[in-house]
Amino acid sequence: MGVITGFPTAGSVTLHNLNLVDVVDGAVHTGVAVHVQGGVISEITADDGGLDARHPALDLGGAYLAPGLINMHTHFSLSLPGPVGAELEAMDAAGLALYMADGARRTLHNGITTVRCVAEKGHADFALRRAIETGRVEGPRIYTAGRALACTGGHGHGSDDTLECDGADDFARGVRTQIKAGADLIKLMISGGIAGEHETISTPQLTVDEMAAAISTAHAWGRKVTAHAGPADVIAEAVKLGLDCVEHGYELTPEVCRAMAENGTSLVPTLIVTRAGAFFDELGVPAWMQERSLGAGERHLESYRAALDAGVDVLLGSDMPPFWPFEGTTAAVRELEHMHAAGLDAPSTLRAGTLGPARWLGIEATAGSIEVGKWADVIALPENPLQSPSALRTIDFVMKDGVVVRDEGRVR
Repeated sequence: MGVITGFPTAGSVTLHNLNLVDVVDGAVHTGVAVHVQGGVISEITADDGGLDARHPALDLGGAYLAPGLINMHTHFSLSLPGPVGAELEAMDAAGLALYMADGARRTLHNGITTVRCVAEKGHADFALRRAIETGRVEGPRIYTAGRALACTGGHGHGSDDTLECDGADDFARGVRTQIKAGADLIKLMISGGIAGEHETISTPQLTVDEMAAAISTAHAWGRKVTAHAGPADVIAEAVKLGLDCVEHGYELTPEVCRAMAENGTSLVPTLIVTRAGAFFDELGVPAWMQERSLGAGERHLESYRAALDAGVDVLLGSDMPPFWPFEGTTAAVRELEHMHAAGLDAPSTLRAGTLGPARWLGIEATAGSIEVGKWADVIALPENPLQSPSALRTIDFVMKDGVVVRDEGRVR
């Protein structure tokens, strides 16, 4: 009898009979085989029948092989106002850890092989990250901000996924506490949003000195900074101070978008959050939040289009749990469909969910595209995602580090 061990963390295999989706060139390459050794793509060769006998071979049946998706706005412990959110808030540490582990597994199985967490409860994200890395739990690669930093009473203050700070020194200390805990980046709440009852989307919440202290401290420690932000004037000030990324950007202007493009500030638009009525109904979200969210939808689209016109780097982020079933697909794929429908061409949309996030995270040498030397984090699907992101609705194969975690619909 064999011994059952943890989940494997690296594999070796040859993938063949496939169409390779090249997100760098926006092209599909045929007649190639992808060889994986120890979780890394070791060779891409002609698929001429000469398979490496040292490794198992998987015939993908002519499927399109693409890089795994990278979701840049993830909350595995998201709790919105309403009864479902209250139930999650009431969980003890053990219950929360199990809840987040289940979300991580479902995220990976739905083709998201890397996530950027931007505020999780009780630093459970660090334990989850370790459990995934050591094979105790199935899940995507995690890059995390730990707890987001907010002012007293600021956006998200009602949960322990945020840390309340006041004054420049306190925000600098807040940055250091998250880095000490293991944060890969820093998240700031610089304005109000749709989920705070006693604020508006345009409520400014941090002073210039507070933003400057947080951003400069994070950069000194080699960490990028992203910010929950809605209004243009607040975002403009943060961009001047070196902000690396904007989350949501509900009320951007062409002028601010040009400044973002010039300063290399990316945008994670999360368009889905202002057109998610069915999700809010499912969670029992109160009417005031639904009205604020859905009422911001058209202005949100205008902001996004202004960012595209200015050449801002836009990246996939669902805010909703990326695995969540929504409108016939997952929240992550639905977000990509919104990004495409609002003006981003299909190849650029796929890059916004793969290579673009890898570049922001600083892992483009090992992730974001299918190339020699990169992690074997890939998905396969019967339709071409370079033609439409809706092809991603058909994902039926997922591999991370050369280990197959999902495989369906093919005869071996």
